[in-house]
Amino acid sequence: MNQLYKGKAKYILTWALALVFTGITLYGGNYSFNEHHFHSNLTDIPANKNEKNIADIVIVDTPPVKKSIPDTSHITEVKVDTFNFKTSKDSLDAPITYHADDSMILDVPTKKIILYGKETKVNYIDNQLVSPHIEFDQSTNLVSAYFVKDSTGNVIAWPTYTQGSFLSVSDSIKVNMKTGKGITKGTYTKQDEMFVYGRTIKKVDANVFYASYGRFTTCNLDTPHFAFVSKKIKFINKKMAFTGPVHPEIEEIPLPISLPFGIFPLSKGRHSGIIRPSFTANEQLGLALEGIGYYKIINQHWDAVALGTLYSYGGWTASISPRYYKRYHYQGNFNINIQHLRDLDKSGARNFNVTWSHSADTKSRPGVTFSASVNAGSSKFNESVPNSPQRNFQNQMNSSITYSKVWKDKPFNLTVSANHNQNTQQRLINLNLPDVGFNVTTLYPFRRKEPIGEYKWYENLGVALNSNVKSLTYFYDTASNITKQLVDKLQWGGSHSVPITLALPPLGPLQIAPSVSYQEYWYQNKTVRSWNDVTKKVDTVTTKGFYRAHEMSYGVSGTTRIFGMIGFGKNSKVQAIRHEIRPSIGFSYHPDINGKDHYTLQLDTSGKIFSRPSIYDGNIFSAFGEGKSGAITFGIDNNIQMKVRSKKDTGEAAIKKVTLIDGFSINSSYNLLGDSFKLQPFTISARTNLFEKVSITASGTTMPYQTNSRGDFIDKLIWKKKPWSLGTLTNANISLQTSFKGGDKNEKLPNNNNVDANGNVSGMPLDEYQQEANYISKNPGEFANFNIPWSLSFSYALTYVRQLNADYSGYKGIIAQNISWNSTLNLTSKWQIGFNGYYNITTGEVGSISMYLTREMHCWQMAINISPVGKYRFFNISINPKSGILRDLRSNRTRYFYDL
Repeated sequence: MNQLYKGKAKYILTWALALVFTGITLYGGNYSFNEHHFHSNLTDIPANKNEKNIADIVIVDTPPVKKSIPDTSHITEVKVDTFNFKTSKDSLDAPITYHADDSMILDVPTKKIILYGKETKVNYIDNQLVSPHIEFDQSTNLVSAYFVKDSTGNVIAWPTYTQGSFLSVSDSIKVNMKTGKGITKGTYTKQDEMFVYGRTIKKVDANVFYASYGRFTTCNLDTPHFAFVSKKIKFINKKMAFTGPVHPEIEEIPLPISLPFGIFPLSKGRHSGIIRPSFTANEQLGLALEGIGYYKIINQHWDAVALGTLYSYGGWTASISPRYYKRYHYQGNFNINIQHLRDLDKSGARNFNVTWSHSADTKSRPGVTFSASVNAGSSKFNESVPNSPQRNFQNQMNSSITYSKVWKDKPFNLTVSANHNQNTQQRLINLNLPDVGFNVTTLYPFRRKEPIGEYKWYENLGVALNSNVKSLTYFYDTASNITKQLVDKLQWGGSHSVPITLALPPLGPLQIAPSVSYQEYWYQNKTVRSWNDVTKKVDTVTTKGFYRAHEMSYGVSGTTRIFGMIGFGKNSKVQAIRHEIRPSIGFSYHPDINGKDHYTLQLDTSGKIFSRPSIYDGNIFSAFGEGKSGAITFGIDNNIQMKVRSKKDTGEAAIKKVTLIDGFSINSSYNLLGDSFKLQPFTISARTNLFEKVSITASGTTMPYQTNSRGDFIDKLIWKKKPWSLGTLTNANISLQTSFKGGDKNEKLPNNNNVDANGNVSGMPLDEYQQEANYISKNPGEFANFNIPWSLSFSYALTYVRQLNADYSGYKGIIAQNISWNSTLNLTSKWQIGFNGYYNITTGEVGSISMYLTREMHCWQMAINISPVGKYRFFNISINPKSGILRDLRSNRTRYFYDL
């Protein structure tokens, strides 16, 4: 606006109102000026060439203007003056714009404007008021809004007020457009997930308002199922609510429970505060106050959780879990856990466990990655975790820390890692550090720097390098002098591989690929064992030093694809069946370079049992085998698809491809230079997904040789007796999975798979995703999808192994079978029942069966989860609000039982 018109407000729209008498009424949304009268463009009044439309009405503070009314047909743009002057204290900071759907009344003596219309609006900076009836008083800068009813008594529209992120719907509103302060009656507003109602609300600024006789709830009904009610409430917008004495109500019935004050979060995100505990019970440790603690925000990148559990028999657990996160750089967390548990029979022992997880964003340092996953601690920690039978029987802890670097525009990369493996049963701890890998990607030394046209065949000759150097050591945590153990048991070794490949141009439909490979191992020890006729035992002599061994191999392979199709005519539902065959054949040869490193060793007093060990046995990298080999490898893979015409579609969309067999393959090899058993076992595999519903995979291994009376294989091919047999089955497995559900196919079932086997079992924090997944797994009833009327998922697994009898009398086949299932069923639109189970068919044992019953209660839910049979049993009953903000507001009862 032109600064010339800023000053004390004396008149409103002076240049127009000077021509009219007190109490002029305007109709419609757009207004025009003609011969000292206002007319609505919506009425049937002849147009005048001197008429000018006033599309937007703007209120400004203006001093009296003594000049005559200008000819509006010659209005020119007013230029801004460059001088400043003192403005009135009660002047507004910005224009007020308003719009009336129906009509507007201007009352000049009282300086009031009254607007009518369903979508009537008033805007001032970030303030917006929408109501069917709005009054503006310029003398006080107050805007009032009221709801209006139609002739039938129905409300046309409710007043709504918006300032920044604050939005409210009220019966009536009075607000000072300049200060932003105001009072509303019968107001509803929403703070994230929380719905707030106040009989009277006083707004003091953009972020703070007070409510008299207010309630807040997560139920979105006008009459909520539950609410917290207080006579005095202070709200900080999108942050917190503070109340005086507060009590809960259910269906507007007050409960005889009252608190002297209340503090309620109104926003998502991180907030420091106390973590509510839960009550559990353990047969060995007694009653427990589990998971009491505190969450602390340290800064924008760090926070921490401290948790503890107290048991009635005197035991306790504690943990501290810092977590760090820097967007686009890195994230991770530490967990330090301590146990001091006591039961009625024995005194407690202290155990500890340390975990660390770290990952880096590859964009922060292109080419460099660093990650860590550490899980280490006392060998007795897992078996002492309360109420976690699954973790009690876990006897392995593993850790890995890895750094890798890829040089830009260079063909090589480096990886350095440190690893840890811990067997808590044997109390054995293995350390692998450092483990260094250096690789050079395939180089093509004969290629031109600026090729023109295609490469020559010899330019596709490629050479690569893969190197690995590492050290190993171990110790027992029960023994003393751990440092001496680490030094005495230390081993190191190296491995280098140089593959040489050549990609030849296709020979018609055949692709030929020759290859050469060189491999070298570095050893720390040379071990020679010999039979001692005096002691009747094998003596071992180990010499430390630096030793090396190598071998080479040569090979060539060829592959092709064969297609066949059978057509059934355009009018047939099955249009065609296509069969794809992918045969492959190859030849490999490696000479007997390391035969000199093997020797004959007598193993018993009879002198009839011997072995052929290598002098490099017992090192980090295994010794090369002896003997030369010239093998032919061969295999065949199959894929069968079918084209089907759909009755629902027409044109190209009516033809649909259906895969009958994704793959069916047979592979083997034949050693031309072997002295016996030249034909190697056949490996057979098949996979398919029938009707996109039933997934089936199968694999097995057969030995194509005859057997003697005891079942041992002899060097005679099976086809001499059984020409159509692939031999004796030595191992096989079959798995089948399927799932069905009713209702909308796009609806998804909750994931009941426990992605973290450990779970939140000791009151120790996991990361957010693991916590949520573990909670869903243990409480599936709380995450039921009522839009799916029924569902069933089923899996079956069978394994077969041909195993030698314990008394060496022969062989027997061992079959293991098991089934598992998940199912849900809506009993009514509000009740759902679910069953999950696992059954071992071979042993006839029930691994676990669990069921749940859940009740949909709009903003609340009730769930009963129970596992009544099996080694691990539990039950859980809970009732709680659905909102994540009020998840801890629950009534819960949980008990665990398990067999040792």
